[in-house]
Amino acid sequence: MGSDPLRLITLRYTGLFDFDGLYAAIIDWAKNYGYMWHEKDYKHKVPSPSGAEQEWMWEMTKNVTDYIGHKIIFTVHSWDITEIQVDVEGKKKDLTNARLYIKIQPTLIYDWQKRFKGRFGSKLGGWYQKVWRKDYESTYGDQLYYRVWDLHAIIKKYFDMQTKKYAYKGYLGET
Repeated sequence: MGSDPLRLITLRYTGLFDFDGLYAAIIDWAKNYGYMWHEKDYKHKVPSPSGAEQEWMWEMTKNVTDYIGHKIIFTVHSWDITEIQVDVEGKKKDLTNARLYIKIQPTLIYDWQKRFKGRFGSKLGGWYQKVWRKDYESTYGDQLYYRVWDLHAIIKKYFDMQTKKYAYKGYLGET
């Protein structure tokens, strides 16, 4: 099984936000595009006077064809986490104040079913991957890359860090 990591996409944010809403937005995006979501790792460090430190690692996978798959590793590292209760339209709402560093690592997976096994099979699979690599990268790699940029834009819009337009909207023929 081979894989091609695509370019790492990052985002930094400091301020007040609704963590549960952010979490739900990412999960909704994954479900909308047919990705399986799995929380691989969670770390919580003992809070300091400035707040807690937490790390999450989520993995989203999708089998695109019998041979090609997508994998997205989504890592969130947060510092100085404090919970704040605010009044929104007469209702109390818990918000989070923190510094965030988000990394999104998309990877194109070859032979996710592991059909090319053994000595001969691995050589045949390597040859197959070498011959078709450019076609797979230009079709499925681009699809994955622009989907991840769509997720990045949703997160930035959630944090109110950009305009309402998204440069690659409609690039894949989707709404």
